[in-house]
Amino acid sequence: MKQHYDAIIIGGSYAGLAAAMSLGRAIRNVLVIDDGKPCNRQTPFSHNFLTRDGETPSAIALAAREQLKYYDSVSFMNERVVQVEKAHDGFDVITDDGKAVLGDALLFATGIRDILPDINGVEACWGISVLHCPYCHGYEFRKQETAILANGEDAFHLAKLLSQWTDRLTIFSNGPSLLDQEQRALIRSLNIAIVELGIAGLQHVNGHVNALLMDNGESHVVHAAYTRPKFQQSSELPFALGCEALASGHIKVSGFGETSVPGIYAAGDNCSPMRSVANAVASGTAAGAFINMFLIDRKLALL
Repeated sequence: MKQHYDAIIIGGSYAGLAAAMSLGRAIRNVLVIDDGKPCNRQTPFSHNFLTRDGETPSAIALAAREQLKYYDSVSFMNERVVQVEKAHDGFDVITDDGKAVLGDALLFATGIRDILPDINGVEACWGISVLHCPYCHGYEFRKQETAILANGEDAFHLAKLLSQWTDRLTIFSNGPSLLDQEQRALIRSLNIAIVELGIAGLQHVNGHVNALLMDNGESHVVHAAYTRPKFQQSSELPFALGCEALASGHIKVSGFGETSVPGIYAAGDNCSPMRSVANAVASGTAAGAFINMFLIDRKLALL
């Protein structure tokens, strides 16, 4: 007979752990299934999160797991979920090891996978000195030589934003720039250079970039680089279950994590462009509370 839970949380990073705490404090029987591969596992420090500013992401997750031990109705399974099916009395969840469990409600806190620019060195520096968010990392690289690895609208947006942190900005468009004349004029007014040469790669030491190398042999001193990579969902299971997607590729949710399928919720990076530990914790906390209310309403409807 399958083990039955009030809620199953798929993904055990910050959103999933926060939801588990909300549900644990509501005395719910909760299972968190996680394969231990968060997207920020290469990032050395997490910032912009009150009381935990500057800690490693792994330390924050470890502290959360330690605190969750206080709630004996919360349990963990170190597996990867490969199949979920709607069942008569909830959701059947199957892992890659063949384990099967049943949950009345589901939370997908599965995150996303970044599709990084095909530039030598970017992957090794990702999360260390090649960055996506100045609110998370910009203070540490303030007033330093900074590259924008983007073109068109993405380059324009990053240029405006990053000018708050440094006046040593250069856009590297990796080919002809797609900025229009009005955008170029604003970029010039901010004293931001545009380099339209092809990029050969990043020169770095253990993920810390020190130069950007061009196809023609030029070298530009760089201490940080920002890019806006495309992404894909880490799990397509929500869509297989009928959850609606936004045009951006995120899972469509209400302000409290409800997807378009009753009983299925989402929290964290898979449903929000605001990628930060603090935002993941906030969305997970809210989703956990609303899962509890869903379960209460479900029970009352059967009376």
